[in-house]
Amino acid sequence: MAEYILVAVAWPYANSEIHVGNLTGSYLPADIFTRYHRLKGNQVIMVSGSDSHGTPVTVRADAEGTTPYAVYQKYHHSFIELFQKAGLAYDLFTSTHTDNHFRVSQAIFLALQKNGYLYTQKEKQWFSKSQNRFLPDRYVEGTCYICGYENARGDQCDGCGNLLDATQLINPRSKIDGSVPELKETEHFYLDLGKLQPQIVAFLEARQSYWRPNVLRQSLGQIQAEKLHGRPITRDLDWGIPVPIEGWEGKCLYVWFEAVIGYLSAAIEWSQLNGDPDAWQMWWFNPNAKGYYFIGKDNIPFHAVIWPGQLIGAGEWFGKLFAGIDNKLLTLPYDVPANEFMNLEGKKISGSRNWAVWGHDFLSRYDPDPLRYYLTANMPENRDSDWDWQDFLQRNNNELVATWGNLANRVLSFAFRNWAGRVPQPNELRPLDHQILAKVEDGFRSVGENIEAVHLRTALQEGMALASEVNRYLDETAPWFEIKKDKEAAATSIYTALRAIDSIKTLLAPFLPFSAETLHKYLGYNNPLFGEQTTQAVADRLGEHRVLRYDSHSASGKWSPSRLMPGQLLKEPAPLFRKLDEKIVEEERSRLGG
Repeated sequence: MAEYILVAVAWPYANSEIHVGNLTGSYLPADIFTRYHRLKGNQVIMVSGSDSHGTPVTVRADAEGTTPYAVYQKYHHSFIELFQKAGLAYDLFTSTHTDNHFRVSQAIFLALQKNGYLYTQKEKQWFSKSQNRFLPDRYVEGTCYICGYENARGDQCDGCGNLLDATQLINPRSKIDGSVPELKETEHFYLDLGKLQPQIVAFLEARQSYWRPNVLRQSLGQIQAEKLHGRPITRDLDWGIPVPIEGWEGKCLYVWFEAVIGYLSAAIEWSQLNGDPDAWQMWWFNPNAKGYYFIGKDNIPFHAVIWPGQLIGAGEWFGKLFAGIDNKLLTLPYDVPANEFMNLEGKKISGSRNWAVWGHDFLSRYDPDPLRYYLTANMPENRDSDWDWQDFLQRNNNELVATWGNLANRVLSFAFRNWAGRVPQPNELRPLDHQILAKVEDGFRSVGENIEAVHLRTALQEGMALASEVNRYLDETAPWFEIKKDKEAAATSIYTALRAIDSIKTLLAPFLPFSAETLHKYLGYNNPLFGEQTTQAVADRLGEHRVLRYDSHSASGKWSPSRLMPGQLLKEPAPLFRKLDEKIVEEERSRLGG
């Protein structure tokens, strides 16, 4: 029976370009996971969008002397183009700056208020005399009062990962002009996390058996060390979602509160765009649906603690307020498989120092599947990893090209030349043939189990190990020599190898979708393996709001071993991947920091 699976992907701040650390941290693992579940036939939607209202957007706008809206639009469009090039197949990539998201976020706010989980409190907040305005927490930097890290943000410390009270920062300074702000009284709404703590702890404890240790450490572990307390969810801002309460003009919902609501609002928007406005309820009011949240480790507290708290606190009131539905609770996250960070040549990635491999720049010189392969093989699932150009070159040439690409190309080319462009008719399969096919077919179990557990590095390794097994099978059967004395025996070997390659193509398809589609066509299939992003989808506009949509229906139910038929017409093949020259290593290293 098909499962309902929501793949919720971290929302990139619409203030800077995306680098390889961002891709391997959350966007690529989400896409691999989604493509697998599409092939398996599950009802899966992958949603996200640009985080349009974050402080980084307004900081960028101030620095460039433009508007937050102009900054958001520029980067939002750039994200869509990059995701297409990299093969990230969102069912919907939208933004938080839509009427729909405003309405959903305000409904969550009102539901929390109805259930008694919001309260107002006057507080002191940092105020810039030079700019004559209150500063959002991320406009203030200083020394962390917990670990001593000197460049902590007002809301969270990148040094120790703890959520912070901005007013307790040591040596605070304005991110805009470096001036020293002063504390001034203002009034805001607070989310009563202390009141929600028992339910949040129960939620986390129910997931201890399968959540990653780093996620439990930054959620349940931190709650056990320091109890939850109320956090302000409004700020004195003019760029964002207005507080839906009379008398609160001039204040907006704080970005950390409303951005995570985007997973819900994006699913609702996807339903509307697909002509079935109630479809989202099968993922959000269905206790059997599973929501997976793909994020980087810096976002763990917001997704593993605060977002579940918002969903629990909204209770049945959200359904009543937003859709007129009674007795429905929103579905809580099933898993938050957060990745660690990827560094670059042994040093932390830094956009300001141009110490990064940027997505658009990389894809201007290289193909997307080698990028996807290297980022998966080197994915920081349990500890930080490192992008190294020499390692990228070796993995491309020695693994992707030599192990998999050459296997597919030499077998298809040999079959195309010697059997009139068709899959050869075999004799009865021999024990060795049955053995390799059984080993490859078992990959649908082992690779699938690892993808479902979000052990993507291991899943890819197992798929590539099967390609090595087929190479060993060909070394033993040697059809290139066999054909000279027994063409029927060679036909059996090549038929078996084609069947194995066809299956491995599917096993690797979530990781390498571009070459999988190409190989799918070479093997004589006319229908695509996956659905396609169309130019119409990219050009969809809702006012000035541009979205990325994906037709995923054609992938359904294809996670199964090859049933390649003798006599099937093949297409003349070409190499799937390019062997790279050693000189690219120094060329690429010379670009860093430039």
